Amino acid sequence: MPGHAPGRITIPAWAWERERTAEFLRRRDVQELFQFVQQYAGASQMAISGATGISQGRVSEVLNGRKTITAFEVYERIADGFGMPDTARMLFGLAPKNPDTFTGTTSSASAIPEKRPAPRRNPRPGEGSNVRRREFVGLAGTALVQVSTGSLFDMDEIAAALTRYTGGGQEAVHQVTSLRELARRTHTAKAGYQACQYTTVAKRLPGLLRGLDDAVSSVEGDEVAQVHALRAEAYHVAASLLLKCEERGLSYLAADRSMRAAEASERPAVVGASARAFTRALMRERHYKAATELATSTAERVDSAMDEPTPESLSVYGSLLLSGAVSAAKSEDRGQALSLLDEAGDAGERLGGDFNYQWTAFGPTNVLLHRVSAAVEMGDAGSAIDCARQVRLENIEVMERRVTLFIDAARAYQQWGKTEQAYQALRNVEDIASEELSARPVVHQLINDIRSRASGHLYGNVSELAERVGA
Repeated sequence: MPGHAPGRITIPAWAWERERTAEFLRRRDVQELFQFVQQYAGASQMAISGATGISQGRVSEVLNGRKTITAFEVYERIADGFGMPDTARMLFGLAPKNPDTFTGTTSSASAIPEKRPAPRRNPRPGEGSNVRRREFVGLAGTALVQVSTGSLFDMDEIAAALTRYTGGGQEAVHQVTSLRELARRTHTAKAGYQACQYTTVAKRLPGLLRGLDDAVSSVEGDEVAQVHALRAEAYHVAASLLLKCEERGLSYLAADRSMRAAEASERPAVVGASARAFTRALMRERHYKAATELATSTAERVDSAMDEPTPESLSVYGSLLLSGAVSAAKSEDRGQALSLLDEAGDAGERLGGDFNYQWTAFGPTNVLLHRVSAAVEMGDAGSAIDCARQVRLENIEVMERRVTLFIDAARAYQQWGKTEQAYQALRNVEDIASEELSARPVVHQLINDIRSRASGHLYGNVSELAERVGA
């Protein structure tokens, strides 16, 4: 339409206000949403593809009921591409673009009709912000927004450690923890993260980060590089944990700090390991091209830095290729995703087995796990399940990798319309690492998506799971 940005679809405001519209938005029924857009905007499948960044073939499959959409970031692209108003966004399970709009009264012209609430008393002094927060959460009607306004962990301490740009002064230098102790605590944090012990790791991270930052000014010679390498690892843990909790700004800051510390260590393998965290942070912001370029260029850097690859450098190299493959899959660049997976597969064969050098958990099994992840991102549910069935669980020693496989399988089954199997995959996660469900807003949304499509006894089982994990 003239006067609108390319790719943007315009829908009459009154169409968003229909009760039927509210119903399918609450269900997150993307098939009916696409049909709605065709009806009220006259949009073709190609126009929907251009507005949302979803391939035309995938749009066709959704409209024909052969595929479903479950990825939160795709929901965001759909809402943005269709110019979804904030009231509709919240019914769709997304945060509004302008939350302040909903702290007061909303005009009838812009709101989807709602039952008028009973009059409330005026809040007591100091209570107003809490009241507005409850109103906002109630309007959103989704556990995801509740999590975004308050994490499972106390993020204030982690945020304070991340934004501490100066050391503790001379007094802190005298009280600095020994390098050996800092190395032990960093190792414990990395192992705890991989074991999905997120609450314990979150409690210990602030003190570890402060201790490592203070240690920089108290060491000399070769120990300087060692401290920076430890800082890179600790900030990598922080970034990974924050990404799971959808703390987007803090995770990006932690990933940046990890990269800067890694560069200061002058160790290519450490730089490569930190680049993996930064790649994931870029992906979370949907900067897929930048993420893929960072992963592949850093992989080349790690490879060229060694005359002969070591098990550590080969593991980091392969892991970076896997990160790049997933990022390419998220941008629906199938060719590059499969090419990078094949290159990583070659690296895994050269490594000769599954190991955890530089905390990568890299090897042939991890390559297969990433084939599952990439297939899910590209909407190839059948391929994802086929790859998942080839994985031998006894070869996955890192718990975080094992539960990621089950979550990816749940996403694939949900895409495939196999709700019972999706639920069972998440029950496996609950049995072995319940914090993976309770800590992650994206998994909460997956649980709610499964519940919205369940019925009978399955609906009850999924509802109980949602209650147990706080979804």
